[in-house]
Amino acid sequence: MNFPKNFLWGGATAANQFEGGWNEGGKLDSTADHFTLGSRTEPRYFTEVIDTNKHYYPSHKASDFYHHYKEDIALLGEMGFKIFRMSINWARIFPNGDDKEPNQEGIDFYRKVFLELKKYKIEPLVTISHYEMPYHLSEKYDGWLNRKTIDFFLRYCKVLFDEYQGLVKYWITFNEINSLILGGNGYFSGGILSSSRKDMGAGILDGEELSVEENHKDIVKQYQALHHQLVASALAVKLAHETSKEYEVGCMTAGITQYPLTCKPEDMLLVQKERRNIFYYCPDIQVKGEYPRYAQRFFEENDIAIHFEEGDEEILKQGTVDYFTFSYYSTGCVSSDESAEKTEGNLIFGVENPYLKKSQWGWQIDPKGLRYFLNEIYDRYEKPIMVVENGLGQDDKLEADKTIHDDYRIEYTKEHILAMSEAIKDGVELIGYTPWGCIDLAAASTGEMKKRCGFVYVDADDLGNGTYKRYKKDSFYWYKEVIKSNGTRLD
Repeated sequence: MNFPKNFLWGGATAANQFEGGWNEGGKLDSTADHFTLGSRTEPRYFTEVIDTNKHYYPSHKASDFYHHYKEDIALLGEMGFKIFRMSINWARIFPNGDDKEPNQEGIDFYRKVFLELKKYKIEPLVTISHYEMPYHLSEKYDGWLNRKTIDFFLRYCKVLFDEYQGLVKYWITFNEINSLILGGNGYFSGGILSSSRKDMGAGILDGEELSVEENHKDIVKQYQALHHQLVASALAVKLAHETSKEYEVGCMTAGITQYPLTCKPEDMLLVQKERRNIFYYCPDIQVKGEYPRYAQRFFEENDIAIHFEEGDEEILKQGTVDYFTFSYYSTGCVSSDESAEKTEGNLIFGVENPYLKKSQWGWQIDPKGLRYFLNEIYDRYEKPIMVVENGLGQDDKLEADKTIHDDYRIEYTKEHILAMSEAIKDGVELIGYTPWGCIDLAAASTGEMKKRCGFVYVDADDLGNGTYKRYKKDSFYWYKEVIKSNGTRLD
């Protein structure tokens, strides 16, 4: 193994899936707080009115980090974490989003979290916006479709950058920013309340049940909202650099990574088109500072006209990121044959790859693909890279003696670490790895707790029943040795 001496080993979570305390400490509801529980077969639904007598909302309690943060951080410290990826819940800092003054209780909570991390010499990697925003901004302004949201976001960023100097070094502006243009994610990723579709999960969201006109209106809204996020991200990068020389800010892209199903020229051209329009579109703007040329044809063919305000192009050029991060769980294939069988997984990975095995939730497992895409990304951008989400969702069993035997997770993580090591040998500047859901949390796509990814088991079921005690899985002890040995001990 050849991981650099200062390699950032850790794990990742998100506030709306992990934190809980949804209406405590001065926090009001976020967009994520309006999503009900789903499953592999049943989507998560948005409800305008939160009715806890009728529905269960997974984000409301999640893993209850809000009340367990000291215990949880101690477990991360015991594993030897160098970095912990987490997000700040915008509605905890500005409950309505357009408030004139921030919520001091929210500021104080995250300061306590950062100080606790510092006690264990764990560097926080903070995502500023991770699939949520104050619901008031969605209800009153239609979320990111409204340009005013940029100003609200920057006010929020300024508070974070001012308050947490000396406690946070690494920031990410938006989680999986490209998800806003995937399927029916207008509300989920952009808070666009006027979106025609606001359910999610349970298969691929492709808007098939919408009329052509409705679907096109949603797509146009999503690309305009995404432009506002990209401008906001660039302005946030600039603000961070002006606030502190210590701050480093990265982009984060959903790893929708695909191969051509065959060597037919049609498949080769199609995978190139998909990779550009889905995977590279946002980081091309965030890393290079301008819209890519290939986007123009896509806009023309899909009748999309993005409104730029004067100065937007200069903002994008001035606010390029310092490093690149992405999520990597699975891969799929692209085929020009419309009859080809789709994958079961609930993200847009495409056609099933006959050479790969599947997880319990139907996601195809492809460690070698991680090496391949790390090389592709580094060749394109030549920026330091972190893999900030990667993991295996499994319905783990808590034994009578309170042990959890998850050899399958150890094997999955081991193979992906081996792939990263090979990528480093290839010349990739990989600086960090934060496997997803290091402590069990509610799944974003379905809201289920039983789709567990963590090294630590949280005793809670899909409906929030349980003791919420934490139990170390076999993978906890294994990952502890991996970190201690800097990736040289994987058995």
